[in-house]
Amino acid sequence: MKLAILVGTLAELAGVGLTATATWLIMRAAEHPPMHALTVAIVAVRTLALAKGALRYLERLTSHKAVLSEAVELRGRVYDDLAHRRHIPSGTALTRIVTNVDQQLDTRLRATLPWITAALVGGIVTAASGFSLPLVAGLLINLALLPWLAIRKPRDLTPLRARLTEQTTELVHSKEELIAYGLFDEKLRAATKTAKELSCKERTRDLTPLAIAVQFGAALLMLAQHEPAWLVMAAVATFEITVPLAALTKPVPEPTDEPEPAHSPETPELTGRTAIVGPSGSGKTTLLNAIARKLEPSKGALADAHVFHTTVRTNVLLAKPDATQEELDRAAEIAELDLDWDRVVGERGEEISGGQRQRLILTRSVLANPEVLLLDEPTEGLDPEQADRVLGKVLDNCQGTALVVTHREEQLALFDHVRHRGPIGYEHVGRVG
Repeated sequence: MKLAILVGTLAELAGVGLTATATWLIMRAAEHPPMHALTVAIVAVRTLALAKGALRYLERLTSHKAVLSEAVELRGRVYDDLAHRRHIPSGTALTRIVTNVDQQLDTRLRATLPWITAALVGGIVTAASGFSLPLVAGLLINLALLPWLAIRKPRDLTPLRARLTEQTTELVHSKEELIAYGLFDEKLRAATKTAKELSCKERTRDLTPLAIAVQFGAALLMLAQHEPAWLVMAAVATFEITVPLAALTKPVPEPTDEPEPAHSPETPELTGRTAIVGPSGSGKTTLLNAIARKLEPSKGALADAHVFHTTVRTNVLLAKPDATQEELDRAAEIAELDLDWDRVVGERGEEISGGQRQRLILTRSVLANPEVLLLDEPTEGLDPEQADRVLGKVLDNCQGTALVVTHREEQLALFDHVRHRGPIGYEHVGRVG
């Protein structure tokens, strides 16, 4: 980063020198002196013009290389910190952490480096001017006061970003269904509104107009003091470096410390095969997630519902990388998976049907054969007859505890216990014979 600061300072000084020299050349040329009296200035203008472009390009290379090198080290420290935390933060906290890392790297490149460069150039020009009072006062305002005023207040924008991500994903991956039900335009308007709201809250206080006013105010005061034209233009060029700082300030990091939940939903005993039923919105999935957080990795596993853009075989082998072909075939038979093992399923399983995707995920859970199996609507997308048959075979294969969220009453006979999730808590219905 030191090299980037040096090169950036030289590039900006070349620009200031170019402006000052060109101004002096124009003023001197108006006096019609002999050509040899202007030769040095002409050569200087050409040299500074070429140097500014070359140094600017070199500054971009060195600064980006420095920030990318820092990114590797910083992200490594973040991962180490997460690995040693006793309380693993939720996805929301992780999103905040990622955002803060990106903001820190972006701030180094777009705020810290420009500020240091502007401060060094401003100091050099101030010294060259004999410490002109308007120049000193203006630089202090543009380098210190306005950037400080532009720092935004702490805001937790993670929920808003999450909402925009969900809305965008729905628009991209459910476009046909939304159009069929006439909901696409409504969903698009909602996503656009969220994007505008997020953009507004992320925006810093742009005090650029004030910075420009300071720039020209200082120049006018210098003219009033009868400063030479080349020095006034050099001051204007120096202020030009400081103006962007009024809009590019360091944002305040978002909070990442996430305490243990004060209230945890009551959870049923993990014994046998238990079904969780209840109306939509009654918290069935929330309950399942709460149970998953309480489980130690050595006690159970949660079948990951994500499908990767690779082959069926690779997707299923995530559950047991050393599984034999015989084990794969047996798991596929239980889940009634009818896909070729070498078929590529596409991103999020776009190249296969919804039912095939569900059966692929079930095949993965069967192959894992965990001590505790948590499933959320595992047969959604299958026709009723096949759904009941497949779920029955998956439960028969499960040697440990199975906790399943389902809305199909026809499947309740497959379970040892049924717990109804209602607005007032859990009601144990009892063993289903």
